[in-house]
Amino acid sequence: MDRDIIRHERHLPFLLGFCLLLTHEMDAIRCKEWTMFPVTETMGEDAGYRAFTAVHVPLYALMLQGLVRGGGVTRTLVVGMDIFSVIHVALHLLRLNDPRNRFTSAFSWVLILGAGLCGALDLRRPR
Repeated sequence: MDRDIIRHERHLPFLLGFCLLLTHEMDAIRCKEWTMFPVTETMGEDAGYRAFTAVHVPLYALMLQGLVRGGGVTRTLVVGMDIFSVIHVALHLLRLNDPRNRFTSAFSWVLILGAGLCGALDLRRPR
């Protein structure tokens, strides 16, 4: 159990990045991101969409539990999400030329890059 609780207002870059990442996941539905993952790409359109969407339910539950547990954000959640947000940008850059990649709008990239930038900024904050 992570006992190191951090007050929310100390991590505005984290919270903004977290919101950008959640919004990106909504955009990912529009962009059919499941067609780029090895398991869901073979499921067909409807089953891939359902599996991709359904897997986000437990992920969101775990992340949101970490946000509200004990009245603060756990350091483990903050650092983990910050690191993921930065790696997430790299993953999208690696798939930039994939013909299935539909993240081509400026709006999509503001969400992706914004979350990564917020994660990087928050990682630089003294702990």
